[in-house]
Amino acid sequence: MNKCLILDLHSASITLTNHILERLLKLGLIYNEAGIGAIPVEKWNSIFMEPNRKYSDIPLGNSIELCKNFELITTEEKGFLFDIIRELMRNGFSHSDPSKILAGLPDETVAFHGNFSGQGEINQISLNQKVIPFLQAEHMENFAKENSSFYFDYVFKLIDEIENRLIEKQK
Repeated sequence: MNKCLILDLHSASITLTNHILERLLKLGLIYNEAGIGAIPVEKWNSIFMEPNRKYSDIPLGNSIELCKNFELITTEEKGFLFDIIRELMRNGFSHSDPSKILAGLPDETVAFHGNFSGQGEINQISLNQKVIPFLQAEHMENFAKENSSFYFDYVFKLIDEIENRLIEKQK
């Protein structure tokens, strides 16, 4: 993800950060149940089998809810992850649904249309940039550029927070 940020691949960074977030929450649930201490190799299968079965394929919303229930995330983190990250970042990029990200844009935008034929006529037209694919793409890229670094930092810090909470629970 950091290489994507360095190379200005902001949409890719958001999509990879989404992947890390979903895996983080599932791993948090798995380790919450299995424990984080040393486990003899011969017990790995038996220790991880059930938590893996329970948590590996659950939807993001369920992972968020369960992480809150097990106190791996705070109420504020749950709200942010559920309402903002799940809707905007995950659905907007991983599911390629720009509707939430573009919701704040006006339905009608004034644009001007002309040509280079020498007639010099410029016409004012109205466009809905929320439904025109190449205009959607431009807005999505601008959104990604403005938010990818913050999102990466947020998830990177959340990794540390969840790890610390797991350690505290094991004491």
